[in-house]
Amino acid sequence: MTKPHTHRYDDIINLPHHQSKVHPHMSLQDRAAQFAPFAALTGHEAAIQETQRLTDRKIQLDEDALEALDEKLELIREHLGTNEEVTFTCFVPDEKKEGGTYADFCGSVKKLDLYARTILLSDNTVISLDKIVDIQGNLFAE
Repeated sequence: MTKPHTHRYDDIINLPHHQSKVHPHMSLQDRAAQFAPFAALTGHEAAIQETQRLTDRKIQLDEDALEALDEKLELIREHLGTNEEVTFTCFVPDEKKEGGTYADFCGSVKKLDLYARTILLSDNTVISLDKIVDIQGNLFAE
C-alpha cells in the first residue's frame, strides 16, 4: 500500500484568499511603490557633481592689455554702422561658485555706450565692457 503524498500546507492550500473587512484592498501601483528605490540623501549626487564642475579664474589684464583693448574699442567706435564682424572674448561669472567661464560673442556692433560701459551687437546681445578680455576681427588686421 502506497502512502498518500502529504505536504505541510495541504490543509490551507485550497482555502480562499483572505480579504480584510477593515482595510481597503491596495492597488498594484501602491504595492509597487513600496519597493521603489529610495534615495536617503536627496540632492547629494547633484551636490557632488556641482563640486566636481570646474571653473576658470578671471584674468587680470595688465596696463598694456587694457590699453590695447581701449584702442580696439576706439576703432570699433569709428567703424560703427559698417557691419564689421567682431569677436569678443568675455569672462562670464559662474552663478553658483567662484570663478566662471570664457565665452566668445560674435557679431557686428550696433551701439557702443561708454557711459553704461556696454556694447550692443546686431543680434541684441549686450556685452559689459568690464567682462571683455580680448577683441578679434578683420578690423584690427591693419
